[in-house]
Amino acid sequence: MKIIDSHMHCGIQNADQPIELIRAYLDRAGIQGACLYPPVEDIYDRYDVDFEDNARWVACRQMANEYLLEIQQRDPGIHAYYFVWNDFRKGELKKGYRGIKWHRHEYEPVYHYDDPACEAFLEEIYRLRLPVVLEESFRNTLTFIERVAGRTPIIIPHLGGLNGGFDALFEAGVWDADTVYADTALASTREMQIFLQRYGSRKLLFGSDFPFGIPSSELLKVRHLGLKDEDFENIVSRNVLGLIRQV
Repeated sequence: MKIIDSHMHCGIQNADQPIELIRAYLDRAGIQGACLYPPVEDIYDRYDVDFEDNARWVACRQMANEYLLEIQQRDPGIHAYYFVWNDFRKGELKKGYRGIKWHRHEYEPVYHYDDPACEAFLEEIYRLRLPVVLEESFRNTLTFIERVAGRTPIIIPHLGGLNGGFDALFEAGVWDADTVYADTALASTREMQIFLQRYGSRKLLFGSDFPFGIPSSELLKVRHLGLKDEDFENIVSRNVLGLIRQV
């Protein structure tokens, strides 16, 4: 069994999180692979709600995404996710990214959901069947899931902790849809247990959210659930590899 951390940030521009550091943490935890996202700091200015894109940010974003793709090309245990912003460069998706990171918090700059380029980007995601890791406001999370309507998998990180909260999403039934999943990054064991009781182990992915979570510590939380071997393997390996079509 190959353990995969499905949620790590890696970048070398506005954050000091090179692949060498990532690999050291993975090796220390006995984890063989990871899904990598660029740091938010390399994608847009999250501290300026009125942020307007410009050539410097476009170049930074391009370099951040391509850095992960280059790592993936030389390391079969690494899976690069494309972090999308409002330029919606759908042509980039043909380069071999394994998934999409779609991310913003309340009081941060917003995605231009009404832009025709957004719909064209989504259509390309559907065509390539790329999973989307969606971290958005509660309202936008519900709207996005309705808009996608099962045409590609959606992964809610942190068991919804930053999408309005686990309890709110659980009560709203967002995970009732066959194509909506969750990851464990920074979630509590209580939330994991409630989720597993209703949905079983086929819809939950192990993740650490490094550098905000430490892979060894986050993996230990999953181990402490006392799962059957098959359920443990689903969460730490089989589910994510199936979603990114690497099995």
